[in-house]
Amino acid sequence: MDARRIARAAESAKNGDLVVYPTETVYGLGADALSETAVERVFEVKGRPRDDPVSFGVASVERAAEYTRPTEREVEFMEAFLPGPVTVVVEAGGAVPEALTAGRDRVGIRIPDHPVARDLLREAGPLTATSANRSGTGSARTVDEIDGSVRTACGAVLDVGELPGTESTVVDVSAGTIHRRGALADRIATWIERD
Repeated sequence: MDARRIARAAESAKNGDLVVYPTETVYGLGADALSETAVERVFEVKGRPRDDPVSFGVASVERAAEYTRPTEREVEFMEAFLPGPVTVVVEAGGAVPEALTAGRDRVGIRIPDHPVARDLLREAGPLTATSANRSGTGSARTVDEIDGSVRTACGAVLDVGELPGTESTVVDVSAGTIHRRGALADRIATWIERD
């Protein structure tokens, strides 16, 4: 994808707009993850209940550590599985808005294994990492599958064609819990149980 399109999308997100971006699983809905106002807009556009947290997308494990407080074991896990189709729940740092975590002290970290997503995250900084769909409907593998109300609410849409569609596995390494089974779930379960 043209670097200028990614740069324009990053600028759009920095200005408070929502952005649709591809991941290695499904299309995501991004907004400035450090802005309470932008995060609230994600909930509004998705029709998502405010008590259902949204994940925190970053470009690298190092960037994740700037905003969160992962344990040594969580860092080891992230280095083994990220970037990839995995969301890792860790302790949130003070800069992470409560709107994102639904008032909890932990946040899901997502580092997508898609070059467009990582380029966008490098340029824009942390973005929300939630599927680009209305709550209660299926995740979108193509931009055409995204509800029109979600697309029109966005300042930019980065369309790379059809995506695989398998959602990320959500895991709390410290608790040894897989909250949602998705891609790599069996490998993740084996890693968690190894000690």
